[in-house]
Amino acid sequence: MSKCMKSIAFHLNCLCQGGAERVVTNLANRFASEGYKVYVATEWYDENEFVLDPAVTRVHVGLKEGDENKNRIAKFFLRIKYLKQFVKEYKPDVLVAFARKANYRALTAARNSGTPVVISIRIDPIGHYDHFTDKLQIKWLFPKAAGCVYQTQDQRDFFKPYLQEKSRVIMNPITDKYFGAIHPEVKEKAVMHHARIVDFKNQPMLLRAFLKVHEKHPDYVLRVYGPDSKDGTWQKLEKIIADNNAEDFIFLMGASNSLEKEIPKGEVYAYSSDYEGMPNSLLEAMAMGMPVVSTDCPCGGPREVIEDGVNGFLIPVGDEDALADRICRLIEDKDLRESFGKKALEIEKKASADAVFAQWKEYLESIVDG
Repeated sequence: MSKCMKSIAFHLNCLCQGGAERVVTNLANRFASEGYKVYVATEWYDENEFVLDPAVTRVHVGLKEGDENKNRIAKFFLRIKYLKQFVKEYKPDVLVAFARKANYRALTAARNSGTPVVISIRIDPIGHYDHFTDKLQIKWLFPKAAGCVYQTQDQRDFFKPYLQEKSRVIMNPITDKYFGAIHPEVKEKAVMHHARIVDFKNQPMLLRAFLKVHEKHPDYVLRVYGPDSKDGTWQKLEKIIADNNAEDFIFLMGASNSLEKEIPKGEVYAYSSDYEGMPNSLLEAMAMGMPVVSTDCPCGGPREVIEDGVNGFLIPVGDEDALADRICRLIEDKDLRESFGKKALEIEKKASADAVFAQWKEYLESIVDG
């Protein structure tokens, strides 16, 4: 352990089951297991959250009882106040913020505290960090950051040189259980997908593409795993299924805790997002040795891990014809499926939990050591 860095605090909204929340939980638990004092400062508690190790201290820094009745500006300053109080009381050696608003809060709250703040970009900056209010906050706050962690090179390229020079690109860690997933000797004639059912993942496009696949290969089915985000996307999928009488070959499977057993039963894996940071589901599919087809979505996550035609296929965002075509090519070419799947397994070298933790540990220690 570094002589200087003994305590770490992570700040984010909550620990509900999403990409950033999973990364924070994995990192917090791992740092704690290595003997660091770890805090997770969240704005609120949610249902269906990731579980922290008992050695990790979780602290509520969000609004308190009665605060919700105040106006928007008052609530903004209260959030800053509570996070500032947290930093003053616990005095972490470094504060790591995850996601847009958490980045702004952390940089504001920790100002003049002596605690270095590392921010983290978890989404496509275009459309999320380029509004007028974002530009103002970035200009004022981001120069105060001690460092920044990106998921992709495209994310880093969006920001000015001062924030590129003191930054790192670090992938999301893949949960260990997905490495070494067992593939059955006889595969099901199925295309697989797993992700939260939500608008930007564009599962409706995946279903429409599979309808075209099914015309050529009527013996194949599509299995979509993932929880309903309650944004109406699930209902759109149900309507596509009903309108096309597809109940016998397109299945909404819901959430599953045994994806490492279910996903490898299929022959092909498809991913359809319009934009992502670094898609955990795609990384997990590759870790399971699945031949993958994915949209080349901003901000470059799939492109970081897929070399088109070598260890998977990349297609343009929203192009259901291209998605259908590549799925069909994999269905029709067993040797290509096996080649893609074998090469996909190499993702372990840079995205295993050990590899990702080592990168974060080295980077944060370098920030604290100055």
